[in-house]
Amino acid sequence: QVQLMESGGGLVQPGGSLRLSCAASGSIFSIAAAGWYRQAPGKERELVAGITTGGSTNYEDSVKGRFTISADNAKKMVYLQMNNLKPEDTAVYYCNVLFSSRRTYWGQGTQVTVSS
Repeated sequence: QVQLMESGGGLVQPGGSLRLSCAASGSIFSIAAAGWYRQAPGKERELVAGITTGGSTNYEDSVKGRFTISADNAKKMVYLQMNNLKPEDTAVYYCNVLFSSRRTYWGQGTQVTVSS
């Protein structure tokens, strides 16, 4: 059974940093693409950052220059480095992985709260 497990969320002050990790287990296939999404209360889930195995990345405008997505296919890990966090970054962050089997999976989410 394929599982994605996020970790690294928490409470941080504005201007602080967090590193989210997403561990994929249970699949024999490689990661073809991955993304981090977030959902704030009362809002729709949105794509924050995406990455392909070719190394191409894309970011939501508000996080450009502050967030960095990376992936390690050998370890089947996906990361999101978040710097200079702002209160508006507060949300539940979800990992999404597309495997080379063309099946996609979601993690259970990790809460990020940016507040003084």
